[in-house]
Amino acid sequence: MVSSLRPILLATLLAGGLCVPGRAEVGKALAPIPSATLALMQAKGTTAAAPVLFRAYKKESEIEVWKRAASGRFVHVKTFPICRWSGQLGPKRKTGDRQTPEGFYTVPKRQMNPNSSYYLSFDVGYPNAYDRAHGSTGSAVMVHGVCSSMGCFAMTDAVVGEIYAIAREAFAGGQAAFQFQSYPFRMTAQNMARHRADPNIDFWRQLKAGSDRFEALGEEPVVSVVAGRYTFAPDKDPAREARIAAHLAEEEAKVAQAVEQGSAAVRTTYSDGGQHAFWAAFAAKGGSLGEVSRPEALAYAGQEVVVIPARPRPVVVAEAVWSRWLGPELRLAFARSAGLMRPAETRFPPLLTTYADSLPRLVRAGLDGTAPFEFPLEGPIPAPESGRLARR
Repeated sequence: MVSSLRPILLATLLAGGLCVPGRAEVGKALAPIPSATLALMQAKGTTAAAPVLFRAYKKESEIEVWKRAASGRFVHVKTFPICRWSGQLGPKRKTGDRQTPEGFYTVPKRQMNPNSSYYLSFDVGYPNAYDRAHGSTGSAVMVHGVCSSMGCFAMTDAVVGEIYAIAREAFAGGQAAFQFQSYPFRMTAQNMARHRADPNIDFWRQLKAGSDRFEALGEEPVVSVVAGRYTFAPDKDPAREARIAAHLAEEEAKVAQAVEQGSAAVRTTYSDGGQHAFWAAFAAKGGSLGEVSRPEALAYAGQEVVVIPARPRPVVVAEAVWSRWLGPELRLAFARSAGLMRPAETRFPPLLTTYADSLPRLVRAGLDGTAPFEFPLEGPIPAPESGRLARR
């Protein structure tokens, strides 16, 4: 009877987003950083011992590794594809909602788990001060191995092994804790314009403010929570803070421009989270990902629902082109509308040349009274009469 229940229990675990524990490997937590990654660090002017910072993007299903260079700025070293995350875009609110969290989290050494059932892992630190201020509940949100998630960032064993090694060496170099930034998508102006009608947009604007500060200076933002909102400490150097302010203003202008130009507004929906295209292609070619949580949901990942349709941009026509449209060789269709005006060549043939030439001549003709029609310079415009040019 126990053996007959085993397949049912396994199916139940997978449906709940759990996975088979990773196999135990002696020394897995001490595996070195791959030589190719060390070479990337050296090329970017940083080392394995330098402080590290991670940035996660749910929609793109990626985690970036940033290391502090000799210049003091964090530089991008490498991007890892996420094998599985769960839930929707937006913050995690409560235990069991399958949401991977969004926000700014702190990971000290004690949150590293070399004995994880999911190969290796670290706890991102959810709930943080922002989450607690909003009554959010939950715990044990991890970046871990395998390819199964119920609110975590599942990376596969090999990938999490490298991420773990990178973090471990930063701790060995003296870093007390690293920052883990989690975003719904890359915080570009275009993405913010596209998601402007989403219920989470105010929260995402807070995240973008922190993201933009990091982009402006390449330094870890100092994060706090005031009145239930993310806030970021200003730089002590007024000149550097002015650079940040200029960058923030530039991004806001880009968002406004995208909206003004008619960008569509969308909501991105998921059946239950997503997966990077790299892993989907890997599996399609016969590669083994082990146990994948809710694989059927991946067919409905990242569906965009248009909330506000895109507005077509007006066609911009050069003056050299549209001025010729006024000429006799390319008469506009309305010129022959019944009862409005006679063919242009019979009304004032000497005046039609090009826009730059004809308009001043028409004005002069109106001033000296030689125009072949009444040209009012002031007062109300008379109503159109039969045989008269309609005025607007």
